[in-house]
Amino acid sequence: MLIAMLIAMALILLGPRKYAPIPFLLVVFLGSIGQQIYVGGFHFYVARILVMAALLRLLVSKFVTPGPLLAGGLNIVDKLFVAWVFFRCVTNIVLNDAATGAITYQAGFMIDAIGAFLLMRFAIRDEEDIVRVIKIFALLTCTLAVSMIDEKFHNQNVFGYLGALPIVPLVREGAIRATGAFAHPILAGVFGVALMPLFWWLWNSGKAKVAGVIGFCGSLGMMLTSASSTPLMAFLAALAGWAAWSIRSKMRIVRWGFVVILIALHLVMKAPVWMLIARVDLIAGSSGYQRAMLIDQCIRHFSDWWLIGTNAAGTWGWDMWDTSNQFVQEAESGGLVTFICFIMIIARSFNKLGKAREIIQNDRQQEQLMWSLAVALLTNCVCFFGISYFDHTKIMWFTLLAIIAAATAPILATQKETSPAFQQYPIPLKRPLPAPRIAKVGDQSALVAGLPVGSRSRSR
Repeated sequence: MLIAMLIAMALILLGPRKYAPIPFLLVVFLGSIGQQIYVGGFHFYVARILVMAALLRLLVSKFVTPGPLLAGGLNIVDKLFVAWVFFRCVTNIVLNDAATGAITYQAGFMIDAIGAFLLMRFAIRDEEDIVRVIKIFALLTCTLAVSMIDEKFHNQNVFGYLGALPIVPLVREGAIRATGAFAHPILAGVFGVALMPLFWWLWNSGKAKVAGVIGFCGSLGMMLTSASSTPLMAFLAALAGWAAWSIRSKMRIVRWGFVVILIALHLVMKAPVWMLIARVDLIAGSSGYQRAMLIDQCIRHFSDWWLIGTNAAGTWGWDMWDTSNQFVQEAESGGLVTFICFIMIIARSFNKLGKAREIIQNDRQQEQLMWSLAVALLTNCVCFFGISYFDHTKIMWFTLLAIIAAATAPILATQKETSPAFQQYPIPLKRPLPAPRIAKVGDQSALVAGLPVGSRSRSR
């Protein structure tokens, strides 16, 4: 791992920008979990060291490379992401009375989250970069699936020989739950399923059919060998998302219809509507009831966590210390502001994909890319109800957000450039606009006004 880390650092610092994600993702997802250098109370994990190398590369590029550092510049999702990390870290430090351990831990989290996200935003700029990164994930899922199948049949985890993971896998109801290179079987299954929509697009678009098939088969293998309900539920959500492609122009009706159904069920059911999760038992021994109670107790104890989060969630009920829900985890870790920032990251990402899809609806291939990214985003949201991303799985989530930003930025920028001049005035003017005139070729005033050069108009 030390040799692999040094090689990856050299490639990140000195290699071409577009190839920076390759060594980073390969080293992070193929055995780096738990590997670290411990110095003076600080844990420098392999992933964190690589992130720090990436931040150094970004700093140098800022002063050396012309043009914007991030594709499309700094957008609203980038700002929300930084705000989410900031509020989560600050509230955690305050909640723990500014203890040295809390400050150290949150500083590490800030470096990991912002550094990994910025690396992906810096490296992924166009469709070619998107295809390259998805190919890397296809290779990873295939490799991890092979190791998890071996773990399933031979009752040993090869990644356990690196020292950070148990060699003997977990067993539930007589079924071996393969873990692979992840901290928990659910995270292993979630990692594979969350990437399935991207592999589908890779195959369907013809960009890389072989990689798409390999990635899809690998994701399916990871889902099945993890023996967990959450990945299976996410897989069903992905299938529903693909099936909705034919009614993509009517999704507003579908969304509001879903909201109305949930409200109606909440009114007629004896229990709250979120207790439906307790009935999910796709795999023997599933903890659907615990997931439902997490949501229920979090809502009932709103006063405990809304300001800066809480450390007392374990006292809310049996097994409530295990926050296997990303939304509940955000609430308990950072309070209401952190929770809202996290929700807004998801909402604004969906919003960008929706607007971009409407603009390029005549380009079927580009439209399918937007749709696949939206399905991947939906799949992750379903996963969030069954697990919180507490290991390097979160880097996959950060990468998806970066891909969405890179895919939508040029399309949304085109919309701004081609919008009519009157859209620049959000409120009625007190006096009428100057009457247009005939614009001549090379007339800079016409370009500033947003008029096409050579268009016919009248003078004042």
